[in-house]
Amino acid sequence: MKSNNHQSQQPQQQQQQQSTTDVAISHSTTISTATEATKAEFQFRKPTTEFDDLNFKQRHRRRMSLPMTNRPTMEQESIVEKMERLMASQNVTDVPKTAGLVAKIVSSLDTAAAAAAAELAKTSTVRQKSISPESGNRNKQQQQSTNRSRRDSNASHSSMGSSYTSDEEDSDEDDDIDSISPRFRQPRPINTKKQSDFCVRDIRDAEFGRREIEYAERGMPGIMALRESAKDDQPLKGARVMGCTHINAQTAVLIETLLDLGATVRWSSCNIYSTQDSVAAALAERGVPVFAWARQSEDDFWWCIDQCLTTDSWRPNLILDDGGDATHLMLKKYPASIKLLKGIVEESLTGVHRLYQLSKTGKLLVPAINVNDSVTKTKFDNLYSPRESIIEVLKRTTDTLLGGHIALVCGYGEVGKGCASALKGAGVIVFVTEIDPICAIQACMDGFRVVTVNEMISVADIVITATGNKNIIIRKHMDKMKDGAILCNMGHSNSEIDVKSIRTSDLIWEKIRSQVDHIIWPNGKRLILLGQGRIANLSCSHMPSFVASITCTTQVMALIELYKAPSGRYKSDVYLLPKKMDEYVASLHLASFDAHLTILTEEQEKYMGISKSGPFKPNYYRY
Repeated sequence: MKSNNHQSQQPQQQQQQQSTTDVAISHSTTISTATEATKAEFQFRKPTTEFDDLNFKQRHRRRMSLPMTNRPTMEQESIVEKMERLMASQNVTDVPKTAGLVAKIVSSLDTAAAAAAAELAKTSTVRQKSISPESGNRNKQQQQSTNRSRRDSNASHSSMGSSYTSDEEDSDEDDDIDSISPRFRQPRPINTKKQSDFCVRDIRDAEFGRREIEYAERGMPGIMALRESAKDDQPLKGARVMGCTHINAQTAVLIETLLDLGATVRWSSCNIYSTQDSVAAALAERGVPVFAWARQSEDDFWWCIDQCLTTDSWRPNLILDDGGDATHLMLKKYPASIKLLKGIVEESLTGVHRLYQLSKTGKLLVPAINVNDSVTKTKFDNLYSPRESIIEVLKRTTDTLLGGHIALVCGYGEVGKGCASALKGAGVIVFVTEIDPICAIQACMDGFRVVTVNEMISVADIVITATGNKNIIIRKHMDKMKDGAILCNMGHSNSEIDVKSIRTSDLIWEKIRSQVDHIIWPNGKRLILLGQGRIANLSCSHMPSFVASITCTTQVMALIELYKAPSGRYKSDVYLLPKKMDEYVASLHLASFDAHLTILTEEQEKYMGISKSGPFKPNYYRY
């Protein structure tokens, strides 16, 4: 009887076991589906587009802002893994206990998912609040401060990274303050002095910019010596200087030197990419009317220059220009104000060409000093700065092994000489293009073969423009360039490379990293364009502070010369800086090398027919 009862109960137990197993499987399937949906919300995934990449970074930052206990991770357990771990820890062997554990796990997962979703919703709400000077919590300000610190550190000249990647892509793109042009931002930001006569990316970056400026001062002995020696005399007292130059830590030292020498200034940038935002903020915090930020639109660029040319209570009597844009706009929009100028100082080859054209046609109504062709600019800024920076530009932006590759340097002026020399020293096989037979023979005797663009464009791995002219590399050249070739400009603005010709529907632009774009042809060929065709050593690197010191000191001396010159000394024409001033600028920089000049004796003075105090060379002398 017992045996029969036992046999009759066995099918019932099997049926019950099968029923319980079905329930467990059903629960497991439901939980797995819910878990996969939950994991899909939190887990990392590979971005597929630029827009998707931005959303991916925003979600990642949002996750990192959650408390550690609520933060979802890539190692989050699956439902099966959690069941196996709990069953193993409790030695579960029978089905009823398994079904009970399933119910417990469902409950715990629901609670955890609800808590995470609530925290995520809370974080999203905080992210959606607009930023204003009065709003934002302390933690967010600290995070932005950290991001700005990292960003400026990466942008600094002393960056140690092998790749030119920037935290701007990770920290700035989702900051509300970057979502609108600073010129349209309301309410208008003010500095700690309650002043609002400026327009910069973010005035809160001022502290970091001040550190950059102070660091640059340590590497600029010449202009600091001039500031110290002339500040008591105030040689620029009453001068009103409108500046349109690159705005970085080095030019900030120039601007503050002008202030210390008695001038008032208004400043804009000559390049839409090269502005160091933190430095512009530091100048604005000091009270300088500065109108500049990185990545401007063309409309913003001209608006900023216009804000510096004239106000209701201020008109410039001196212009310091780089490229001739400020001079051009004043002649076009404020022709009456040009007559109030004591003079123009121009530092670039392109701007100098514009001045000579104006002089030739009788449209240059004031004196101008050509700083670009002064010895201290030509032999130091134009030569040594590119020589120092071109290798850094290529390494930081492309991670390319340079040795053994073929480079085509277009132009063998001072900039081209510096680039070619540096590339040759890095093991690059260098070819040169030139229009001037004198420069061409110099290139030949320096060991470079002189060719035309058409001869070498299809085999060059690196193409560098350094002419100061326009349309050196045009679309037909770029069509012939090899896959993976690098194209960059070390000359002026974005005119040397015909960038407009490759902004067409048949080509795809793919942003790889800051200031690096891949231009993709229909056949899959990729061309690597640096800085969107603008000056690479300013948009992708930095100028050595010592070289900048020589150039900036020369500019200050030129402004003082025009401002203090007696009436009639200079007519409406283009002049070079007097030789003695070139020599004085050079002498201010010798002490940092512990260099000692030899002094002529009286007999030697008479024999050479020169003074022991200079000038030591005639104006026509070529160093």
